[in-house]
Amino acid sequence: MDNLYEAVFKGNAPLAKTAVQEALDASKTPQEIIDGSMIPAMEAIGAEFEAGRVFVPNLLLSARAMKSALDILKPLMMAEQTTTLGTVVIGTVKGDLHDIGKNLVASMLEGRGFKVINLGADVSKERFIEEARANNADIIAMSALLTTTMDYMKEVVDAVRASGLNVKIMIGGAPVNADFAAQIGADGYSSNANDAVTVAKKLLS
Repeated sequence: MDNLYEAVFKGNAPLAKTAVQEALDASKTPQEIIDGSMIPAMEAIGAEFEAGRVFVPNLLLSARAMKSALDILKPLMMAEQTTTLGTVVIGTVKGDLHDIGKNLVASMLEGRGFKVINLGADVSKERFIEEARANNADIIAMSALLTTTMDYMKEVVDAVRASGLNVKIMIGGAPVNADFAAQIGADGYSSNANDAVTVAKKLLS
């Protein structure tokens, strides 16, 4: 478990795969592995980033290492769980190609038991609605990194409300905040990947 923590924290994907298999061989459950090593490692690297001691490439490497470990655990988790906490359709809004932070959020949500449909970047309001409807989503999560694209979030919110979909909407990204979320009619806002899980759980409680 310590090896897995180190692998995720340092962004070593091959070691993460080896370490997660070792933990499974030692009879650890997928949730014990995620809660005991992977989530703490992501929280730690996130704290280092907030403090300015590591940078975006470090976050990206850690996210990739976590994803490589999750890829091994997900089939086992699906076999164990008959239900998920909820389904989240997530994407970076139209006109914005940044997805590092969004991918971190997606990984954290998956690690905590949500089913995540990751639409990537440059996602239109029509696609958000189409995928949310097709996957019977509980939450639509949107990200934006550019001030020039954050206003598109309101277009998505308005289109979702007009569509009649019964979903919660949460937003995140560098240029947005809780006041902006309230202003455009979103149900929740998260400032970081760790908090996103808490917000998503709260929206569905």
